[in-house]
Amino acid sequence: MTSVQPRPFADLTPDVVLAALEALGLRCDGRLLALNSYENRVYRVGQEDGPPLVAKFYRPGRWSDEAIVEEHDFTAELVAEELDVVAPMAIAGQTLHHHGNYRVAVFASVGGRAPEPGDRQTLLRLGQLIGRLHMVGARQPFQHRPELTIERMGRESATWLLDNQWLPEHLVEPFRQVSRHVLDAVTTLWQQAGDPPSLRLHGDLHMGNILVREQGLSVVDLDDCLNGPAVQDLWMLVSGEGDDLRRQVGWLLEGYSVFRDADLRQWHLMEALRSLRLLQHNAWIARRWHDPAFPAAFPWFAGHQHWESLVGQLHEQLAAMQDPVPLF
Repeated sequence: MTSVQPRPFADLTPDVVLAALEALGLRCDGRLLALNSYENRVYRVGQEDGPPLVAKFYRPGRWSDEAIVEEHDFTAELVAEELDVVAPMAIAGQTLHHHGNYRVAVFASVGGRAPEPGDRQTLLRLGQLIGRLHMVGARQPFQHRPELTIERMGRESATWLLDNQWLPEHLVEPFRQVSRHVLDAVTTLWQQAGDPPSLRLHGDLHMGNILVREQGLSVVDLDDCLNGPAVQDLWMLVSGEGDDLRRQVGWLLEGYSVFRDADLRQWHLMEALRSLRLLQHNAWIARRWHDPAFPAAFPWFAGHQHWESLVGQLHEQLAAMQDPVPLF
């Protein structure tokens, strides 16, 4: 990765977006709609002689070209296995293109709705879809994309927040203490899960990255794909507690097991992964605070109340890991 620019999209005007696409031979009709994206910039663009397209401009400094191409190649591999994944279009034989300081990829614009959470048939179908995705993901590891680790997601995130003085003074020590205890508990659960093997994952597979379409379920946005344990692509799709949670996990794994054996020990990691995601999410917003889109989208983030809430959430996660809900 290269160094991060303080205002990475300052020069990405509508004229630049249209010029980048026209340089690829696309005839734009001037219609341009910014879509909901913080990490990158994504636009729905009208064409003079075809359906609208989606143009994704990657955040400068986040990924190397090799890492982005590896994401695209993984997506193409999934499509070749007839999984319904929204893949970047190849233009002049390439999926990643450069325009000035920006990297851009172009996608078909697809419609759909979010799946209904907690629904048996939806979870069965999602389990089958993810089982097939993981069959492909297990063939070989990523070479240029990250590994899901406690160090990267958890310790580095907590340390960054402390070193960059994001915590109000009265919360510095409480945060330091609880984050350390949380990461110790995460480490223990990782060991109980048998140090699970890694495979190529979607990495951020929640209901917002699944579309229900006429032909079935589609997976979108592999921007966070990485190597990690299989359960990372499963735990965010279930919710609730007690018997309700157990039923949802059972339905999801019933579908998953049609195509791939499920390692039940990995479900020791559900609350551990939730804890790591909580730390990483807060560090992500803090690291991006120089981007004007972030203060606008998360105006509460810099307030004392948010950090008090975070310390409370970490205590709740610690309790959940120390007294986990039995799932099987």
